[in-house]
Amino acid sequence: MSNLNRRQVLKAIGLTAGAAVLSETGAVAAPIAPKAGSGFVYSLNMSTIRGHNLGFVKELEVAAKAGFTSVEIWIDTLQTYLQSGGSLTEAKKIIKGLGLKVEDAIGFAPWLADDETIRKKALEQLQREMEMLAQIGCYRIAAPPAGVTKGPVLDLDVVTERYLTILKMGEQTGVMPQLEMWGGSQNLKHISQVLYVATQCGKANARILLDVFHIFKGQSAVESLNYVGHRALDIFHVNDYPAGISPELISEPDRIYCGDGIAPIKQILQIVKNPERPLVISFEVFNKSYYAQDALTVAKTALKKMKEVAS
Repeated sequence: MSNLNRRQVLKAIGLTAGAAVLSETGAVAAPIAPKAGSGFVYSLNMSTIRGHNLGFVKELEVAAKAGFTSVEIWIDTLQTYLQSGGSLTEAKKIIKGLGLKVEDAIGFAPWLADDETIRKKALEQLQREMEMLAQIGCYRIAAPPAGVTKGPVLDLDVVTERYLTILKMGEQTGVMPQLEMWGGSQNLKHISQVLYVATQCGKANARILLDVFHIFKGQSAVESLNYVGHRALDIFHVNDYPAGISPELISEPDRIYCGDGIAPIKQILQIVKNPERPLVISFEVFNKSYYAQDALTVAKTALKKMKEVAS
């Protein structure tokens, strides 16, 4: 952030303090359907049972049987399903038949890459993915800093320009990119950085995707969440982490069930809870010990523990 001047920082803070991401035009992302008496919508990120190698349909079935009504899918799993003879029409029917809503899709197109050739191919990939997701009723896609996790730190105004490009693609396809923070990345590792980009682009559709694990990994202060306006968040990834591992050494497989570790989850959820509409909280872990257990048991445990920390 050293390249930012005082005026730019004040501009970003001023926008977020009003709890809104402003825009003069632009389509608004699909609203979250309210649920009476609940401040959250509980979602299962398929990373949680990804290691079971169940396949697209079985993953959905497990989530529904466990009691979830919302999920985050992985694009490569959907593509494998299509390559094996499935269709987008069929996938949409299966999703609807199970009573599920696909809140978001996880993909890794390197849309932020500095290399123009790589970035052009990434945008073409992202366009295809957005169009595919629209056909199954998924109206969000994660936009992490894939491809720029190492190497030089990008100027945040350059990141803003590139995010604006994919936001426009989202407006055209109806599938809006969620700017994802990765704590272990050289770029977009802090809450302040994704927040700057979301506010600086000046679009009402801008959204950021945060994660309990990545807040710790990137060493952002939990209190920074007080500056994140509710309109900037549609989805929040939840999980926990054990004591005794530093942010520098902790890694993805160390994520555990909510409430089983030392993460200040209750504090985080109280800050980000939206009084006007439920926030989607999606359980995302990559725990190898969970992959060795029954998938349905894992999904049921995840939902139970999410509800306990959110109560």
